[in-house]
Amino acid sequence: MPTGVAIRDPREQLFDAAERVLLRAGPNALTSRAVTTEAGCAKGVLHRHFADFDAFLAELVRDRVQRIDDQAAALRAAAGTGTVTGNVTAALMELFRSVAVAIVALVISRDELRARLRRGRPAGVPALAEAAAMIASYLSAERELGRVDAHADVDTLAPTLIGAVHLLFADREGVPPEAEAVGRVVDAVLAGVVRR
Repeated sequence: MPTGVAIRDPREQLFDAAERVLLRAGPNALTSRAVTTEAGCAKGVLHRHFADFDAFLAELVRDRVQRIDDQAAALRAAAGTGTVTGNVTAALMELFRSVAVAIVALVISRDELRARLRRGRPAGVPALAEAAAMIASYLSAERELGRVDAHADVDTLAPTLIGAVHLLFADREGVPPEAEAVGRVVDAVLAGVVRR
């Protein structure tokens, strides 16, 4: 982009560009030059808004994790409607169709980014930890409504679901699983606790 041309929301434009690069080519292709080229702006734009590239990546991850928090509120509000398995399946399909799988790969591949993200946040891999909290919160709400067994260990079930479904989506170059395949995993994990 020529000098002097205003960018509408540079942070969001850069985040969206980084997400496209990440989804298309993976974490190893994510460089400041790749991001600014994808965003159609000068490299200096990134450095005007962020101290360094790892600071940019940390903010990208935090921004995308916030989307999971928004999704968690919607899922919890769905408690008591539809089926428990259907609601969890839909939430996991939405979560893993997004950039969440790529964010996990990014965080795992960059030590400095991981160190920055660990400051002031709960343990766990960003995106996956928030996803597990989202599912646990929803299952707790369903437990309060009596649709999930009162003795269900939602804090164990949630990361089990996240891990099992993440494995289905983890192959970035393969075909993503259908909702039916995800539903079978969810049904198997929740089979002993969902009241029919």
